[in-house]
Amino acid sequence: MQNSEKTSNGGTYKKAIYSGTFDPITNGHMDIVRRASSIFEEVVIAVAKSERKKPMFSHEQRVEFAKQATKDLKKVRVIGFDTLLVDLATQMKINTIIRGLRAVSDFEYELQMGYANSSINKNLETLYLMPTLENAFVSSTIVRELIRFNGSFCHLIPKEVLKCM
Repeated sequence: MQNSEKTSNGGTYKKAIYSGTFDPITNGHMDIVRRASSIFEEVVIAVAKSERKKPMFSHEQRVEFAKQATKDLKKVRVIGFDTLLVDLATQMKINTIIRGLRAVSDFEYELQMGYANSSINKNLETLYLMPTLENAFVSSTIVRELIRFNGSFCHLIPKEVLKCM
């Protein structure tokens, strides 16, 4: 199995990758990260450059936001990337992708992406996690709109990210 290697104590070492634009990383994302890190021994947050989406924050800022937000989570590592996710996962020998689902509208797109990734790499699995109810409405899009119109958004992003902004 590509995603397994033996640890020093003989157990199975499992990794997962959680990718996104994270423009910016939100409490909803952090909810998924915390829950994924309770399942896997390592979670790699892969921040996509994603210039076609015209992000509000630079790639470097978004990577730094994610690093600051997760600095106290021992099982989490943050990287930036500018490739296909399936290629990054293969290169890193990770065969589990974590995706968050807030609503039925997310499901259709995420299902298509999961099937597309699996068609390229048959060993790739996608694990869908739902955020807690209190974070179900939180999205980077909402946060960006609140920022643009000087609305209150501090309660929607990690306090470490606020310090970076």
